[in-house]
Amino acid sequence: MIGAVVIGTGFGCYTHVRALRAAGFDVLALVGRDPDKTAERARLFDVPNVCSSLTDALRLSGVDAVTIATPPRTHGAFALEALAAGRHVLCEKPFTADLGEARVVLSAAEAAGVVHLLGTEFRFDGGQATLARAVADGRIGVPKLATWLMHVPVLTAPDAVVPDWWADAGARGGWLWAHGSQLIDQIRVTVGEVAGVSASLLHVIDRPAMSADDGFVVHLRFRSGAAGVMQSTAGDHGILVETRVTGSTGAAWIEGVGQRVKVADAGGVHDVPVAAGLTDLPAPPLPAGAVTTTYEQMITFGVEYAPYVRLAQCFHDRIVAAGGGGRGSTAGPEGQDPGERAGWPAPATFADGVAQMAVLEAIMTSDAAGGAWTEVAAVG
Repeated sequence: MIGAVVIGTGFGCYTHVRALRAAGFDVLALVGRDPDKTAERARLFDVPNVCSSLTDALRLSGVDAVTIATPPRTHGAFALEALAAGRHVLCEKPFTADLGEARVVLSAAEAAGVVHLLGTEFRFDGGQATLARAVADGRIGVPKLATWLMHVPVLTAPDAVVPDWWADAGARGGWLWAHGSQLIDQIRVTVGEVAGVSASLLHVIDRPAMSADDGFVVHLRFRSGAAGVMQSTAGDHGILVETRVTGSTGAAWIEGVGQRVKVADAGGVHDVPVAAGLTDLPAPPLPAGAVTTTYEQMITFGVEYAPYVRLAQCFHDRIVAAGGGGRGSTAGPEGQDPGERAGWPAPATFADGVAQMAVLEAIMTSDAAGGAWTEVAAVG
C-alpha cells in the first residue's frame, strides 16, 4: 500500500484520512500543532502515529505521500518541505498565502518530478462534473453568462464558533478564501479562464471578533468574452443555491445541491445523466464526539466525502503510474495522462492552484479599490 501522512487535525481527519483509506492508502501518521488534540484525533480516527512536525513524520518508514489540510498561510512551507523530501503532495485550497508563493511551490513540485494535486474535490461532484461536461460538449452553444450563487446560514447563530485563523483576514480566513477558492476552480473548469473582476467582500453578520469576510459578490469577465457572477455568503438565515451557465443556444443548470443536471434548448428541457462512477457515494459515520464546533459542522456537512474519495483515487492512480511508492516522472504509457478514469474530469494540479491564486488576488485588489475593475494576472 502507498503510505501517507496527513497534516491537520480538522478537515485532515474528517475528510483526508477517510478518503485516503477509501482510495487504498495506508494512513501512517497524523501531524498537528497541539499534541493532546492530535493524539485524541489520531485515536478517534485510528491513525497509528502522532507527530508534532512534518520532519518527524517523514522519518517514518514507508511514507510516500503527504496531504496538507492546515490554515492557508502554512500550506507553502509544508508543501516545500514535503517536495524537498521527494514525496507526492496533495494540498488543500486556497493553495498558498499569495500568488508569489504559489509560483514558488509549483516550480518546486515540477522540479521534484512528483505527483502534485490541489484539494478541489468538487471537480468530482456528480452535478458539477456533469454540468461542466454538458458545456464542453456544446449542449448550450457558446457560453455567455455564468451564475454561481450560494447563501447558507453557517454563521448566523450568535454562538457560532470558528477557529481564530478562519476569522482573521490577515491569515487568509473567511468565506472568500474558504468557499470562493472552490468556486473559482469550478468556474474555470466549466467556463474558462477569468480575465478580470470587479468585487466586493461583505460582512453580513455583525461579529466584532471576525475581521475576515463572510460573503462576497464578484463580477467576472472571461477571456472568451463571457460574463458571470459569483456570489455567496455564510450569513444568510435562509438558503439560496443557483448554478447555471447560459449559452448561445441553451442553458444548463444544477437543481439545488445535488446531481440533477438539466439542459434547456429549442427542443425543451432535458435531463443530463451523471457519468458512470460519479454517482452519489454515502459517507460513513464519523466517530462519536468528533464534531463539536460550528466550523467542524461546516466542514463535515457530508457533500465533500464522495468527491474527495475520487480525488484521492486519482492521487493514488497517479502515484502508481509514477512507479508505485517510488519517486519519478508522472508520465504514463505513450504520453497518456496517468490515472484518469473513463468519464472522470482531470484533477487539479498545483498549476491550477497558481491560476486560482491569481483570481483570488485580483478579487482582493478590486475590493480594496472599491470594486474597481481589476485584471487577473497571466499565469502559465
